[in-house]
Amino acid sequence: MTERKVQILMGSDSDAPTMQRTVDLLKEFNISCHMTVASAHRSPGRVEKLIKDAPENGVKVFVVGAGAAAHLAGVVAAHSTLPVIGVPIDSSPLKGWDALLATVQMPPGVPVATVSVGNAGATNAAVLAAQILALTDEGVAAAVKNYKEKLAAKVEQAAAKVECNYCVLLHGVFGLFLLILRFLAYFRRTLSLPVGKVCKSP
Repeated sequence: MTERKVQILMGSDSDAPTMQRTVDLLKEFNISCHMTVASAHRSPGRVEKLIKDAPENGVKVFVVGAGAAAHLAGVVAAHSTLPVIGVPIDSSPLKGWDALLATVQMPPGVPVATVSVGNAGATNAAVLAAQILALTDEGVAAAVKNYKEKLAAKVEQAAAKVECNYCVLLHGVFGLFLLILRFLAYFRRTLSLPVGKVCKSP
């Protein structure tokens, strides 16, 4: 059976576009994973089986995405000693607030490492899972380091672009100011009357 270091669960197939971001980034880190659907409310037996089979499949971390009454991550955490990362999905009229609260508000002793809502959360879940695995895997550690360096490089590029644009703008404003001064000086010389004697009326 193929090893899957990260087991990704989601409450509905409608969550797939969001959770695919987790899959894609894990692949970039060269981390094996498996994504499937399992509902804490509609298929509790399937959830329990996936949790039970996880150690045999080589799972080290769970990443769980769910929206609305998002109890899936909590159920997984209750039945497993493996780290559980929860991704609240903004799939309800409450725009993810319900999923966020349902995922993050766990009782003492049953933690779910809850990331941000939606796409950003799915990305951060992959990074967090990689950082957990990096503790015992030098290859993953190197991949995470490289990823963080790329993020830093993007910031440097953005900063350079903004600073360059600012310099160009400042240079343009200064040039316009000098042009106006020259125009005013020329206008003044052109319209100024010659200085002569003042004629007095007889």
